[in-house]
Amino acid sequence: MSHITRRLLSITTPRRSSAAEACSELLERFDNKPVSIRRQLLDRNQTQLLSLTLGRPEIHKGVSIADSPPADGTPLPPGYHLVYFTPAILEQDLGRDGTDRTVNPIAPYTRRMWAGGELKWSQDPSSFLRVGQTIQETTKLLSAVSKKLKTGADMLVVGVEKTYTTEEGDVALIDNRNWVFQEEIVTPQAPPPRPKEEPFPEGRHARDFCQTGVTLFRFSALTFNAHKIHYSPQWCREVEGQRDSVVHGPLNLINILDFWRDTARGSEEGAIPRSISYRAMSPLYVGEKYRLLLERTTGKEENGGWKATIWDSFGKRSLKGAIEE
Repeated sequence: MSHITRRLLSITTPRRSSAAEACSELLERFDNKPVSIRRQLLDRNQTQLLSLTLGRPEIHKGVSIADSPPADGTPLPPGYHLVYFTPAILEQDLGRDGTDRTVNPIAPYTRRMWAGGELKWSQDPSSFLRVGQTIQETTKLLSAVSKKLKTGADMLVVGVEKTYTTEEGDVALIDNRNWVFQEEIVTPQAPPPRPKEEPFPEGRHARDFCQTGVTLFRFSALTFNAHKIHYSPQWCREVEGQRDSVVHGPLNLINILDFWRDTARGSEEGAIPRSISYRAMSPLYVGEKYRLLLERTTGKEENGGWKATIWDSFGKRSLKGAIEE
């Protein structure tokens, strides 16, 4: 009888993969081949809807974008490519938390968070991304590395590169993204108590935000992102241990780039930085105020760029980034 019990347990309880094994499997799965190659029209209506979601109705020669989408040929503002090439995934193929599982590691490392990355743009105006263009996106897996959290738990840091090429074959943008994958939550987590509010840090160039549920819904819809942490408070509080819906990392990346355009270039059409590198450090939540600070950097190593930081209402830095002009 004990032999039968051991046999049943060995069948019903599969061995858990280690983080190192999950990294190896992910790298072998794609074997230096592209994850995907897709072509898409940079539709003017999508740009219009994003601008309205961001509360930026005027982006082209003083004409309200609420009345008319930007004309074909208009340079796509930096970061706005994030609402194109959205996941083409059936609901039944999404993860339990609603995420696209295209480059997910094997179980149990299925809980994904956007950790940071770097974007590099062409400085040749003939190679800019423009409304009305058909662009090719080539996605490659760059890396998969196992690391330890402060708690001692395993996590995977996965790097992906997306290259955007014009019909003429010119590289307009290289977008490197890093995702962190942790073990799926089996036992629901209780959210921590709300911290005590503290004054925001001050700076010459500051912009405050407080995202609404409507904004998070619209951005999720535009990016076709079904990740439940951005729109389901119940999932956030009862499963993930978050106190409310989480503001999208890509949304704040776009807000940083918009603030840079407004501050450094006076909202100049076609203002494209050379690059931005950024790293997320802690979550921001719907209905809670936070502040974006921009500071011009000096010195040869910084190339006269800008430092960006985002602070929550509780004295915690949520994101940091560096812009090179």
